[in-house]
Amino acid sequence: MTITGAMTGTTSGATREPFTLGLTGGIGSGKSTVADLFAARGVPLVDTDVIAHRITAPGGLAMAPIAAQFGPEFVAADGSMDRARMRALVFSDETARKRLEAITHPLIRAETERETREANGPYVIVVVPLLVESGAWKSRVARVLVVDCSVETQIGRVMRRNGFSREQVQAIIARQATREARLAAADDVIVNDGAKLEALAQDVEILHQRYLALAGAQNAAR
Repeated sequence: MTITGAMTGTTSGATREPFTLGLTGGIGSGKSTVADLFAARGVPLVDTDVIAHRITAPGGLAMAPIAAQFGPEFVAADGSMDRARMRALVFSDETARKRLEAITHPLIRAETERETREANGPYVIVVVPLLVESGAWKSRVARVLVVDCSVETQIGRVMRRNGFSREQVQAIIARQATREARLAAADDVIVNDGAKLEALAQDVEILHQRYLALAGAQNAAR
């Protein structure tokens, strides 16, 4: 089932080029599956998680400042960030988390903006897992699409997918925006609480046609 807002132009901020959607959802919501369904329709994706992994890979833009800020023990043998060690640190130390974000967030934003400008398609979807938490992303996109499901569904999916314990998943969810906060920020919602792929595809197609119309209206208004 899809819940959508009114078919209006940009809902926040000034007109942008190109027409850009922000796609978000809690861990285990199925936002990657939804993103892939849009990509199958020719919509370019800019995924901030992919960018985050790229800048912390061997030779990545963030690696030199990370090594300088946190020390060589946070650099794996292959030159990438030691994700397990860093994850353990930032989950237990709020100051360390902010230090890491001060390095990575500006780089992720710059790379996101570059990829969005260079994207070639009817409109662009920026996949931002922490869109609501960041506070600034909603003003950078024309609309926000939230992939929603119950917390129990999230827990079950992540436990099966990642092999985490229930407590580990609950700890991750507790650090993310609440379901209510994401829904409050949404212009459009896709409910993915056990939906079959065919049903999700139908929901995506409805929104795709709507976004094509909105992008066309924005282009015509230039």
